[in-house]
Amino acid sequence: MFVLLLILIVVLFGFGFLNPIWWVAAAVLVYGVTRHGRDRGGGQNRSGSSDLGDYRDYQERRDRQERWDRRYSRQNRARWRREDRRDHEHRR
Repeated sequence: MFVLLLILIVVLFGFGFLNPIWWVAAAVLVYGVTRHGRDRGGGQNRSGSSDLGDYRDYQERRDRQERWDRRYSRQNRARWRREDRRDHEHRR
């Protein structure tokens, strides 16, 4: 899909030497493609859907849940402290 858009932009730019209105059309197309690409927020897989943004959302939810568990879970508080202490000692 991207290759076809690139070819279309090059063709419109080439027609711009005959009539400058084609340069405007190519510029609008470039603007639309870059704007649309920025709004997607992630990489594309073969099916055309964005999965990088979904993974980031999942990662943020997972991290928030883990922080909540660390703070408020009375059952696991001693285990979390041990693991935190081990992690802290391991980083040194």
